[in-house]
Amino acid sequence: MTTNLWVVVPAYNEVENLPVVIPGMLAEMALIDVDGHVLVVDDGSTDKTYPVAVDLADRHRRVHAISLGRNQGKATALKHGFEYALAEGAEVVAMMDADGQDDPAELGILLARLADGADLVTGARNHDRKERFVKRVTSKLYNGVTARLSGAPGKDFNSGFKVMRADVARQAAPMMYGELHRYLTVIAHWFGFRTAEVAVQHHERLHGKSKYGLARFWRGFVDLVTVRFLMTYESRPSHLFSGLGLASFAAGALAMGYLMVEKVSGEAIGGRPLLIAGVVLALGGLQLVLFGLLAELQVYSRNRERT
Repeated sequence: MTTNLWVVVPAYNEVENLPVVIPGMLAEMALIDVDGHVLVVDDGSTDKTYPVAVDLADRHRRVHAISLGRNQGKATALKHGFEYALAEGAEVVAMMDADGQDDPAELGILLARLADGADLVTGARNHDRKERFVKRVTSKLYNGVTARLSGAPGKDFNSGFKVMRADVARQAAPMMYGELHRYLTVIAHWFGFRTAEVAVQHHERLHGKSKYGLARFWRGFVDLVTVRFLMTYESRPSHLFSGLGLASFAAGALAMGYLMVEKVSGEAIGGRPLLIAGVVLALGGLQLVLFGLLAELQVYSRNRERT
């Protein structure tokens, strides 16, 4: 049976690149045994990206175009793209950038690895990357830290060239916001899906300017903490909040116990900063414990509604 494949292409101010990238992807899919479609998601471009995408859709029945209206970020564009593709019956969802740095001719390599048993396959750009020195260095640092903190296998988490089974896209779509698209492999790994990488070629950007900046590098690390928190404590929030609360309460109780001994010994403790700190730590710890229990109650109620 022919696989229903949708390639989601998020695009922001890529008016010069789409007329090259999209036909290239269509030509490649024609060589593969797939029922292939390309979906261009215009992320609120300020140039003629969306009209060009619509024109491509008018001329090619397997090309589709939607617009977010305003710039909402790559993760949101991918979320809308995934949801659109899944609603159209996609069995495999691919994602590829619109700048021409990914080679459509290597789509078959990624699909072959998917057929070998992986649930998500990343096109890893580890060899001869066509990018500025600063971006290569920060990307290497980012990938190393991500692998260490997440435990997910891989060396190029931020690659925009991926293929995945529909179940992966369906599970990941709700988490596609901010910069969390960078951690799609990590999210899939933590959901229990099998992830893999295959080496791909990396080309120079065809036209236009890169959307990468150092600010995105730091936001990416903040989002890694967010992902780790969500995946670790989503179903057991009290483990975090109650743990912190008990530690805070214990520190406050210890401080007040020490001051009680001082008081019994005849020392004045009314003006001691430690007294204020002890009370704040104890009450704050108690509040965190109660907050953790309320969060657990919320999780319990949500699970009951699902059943």
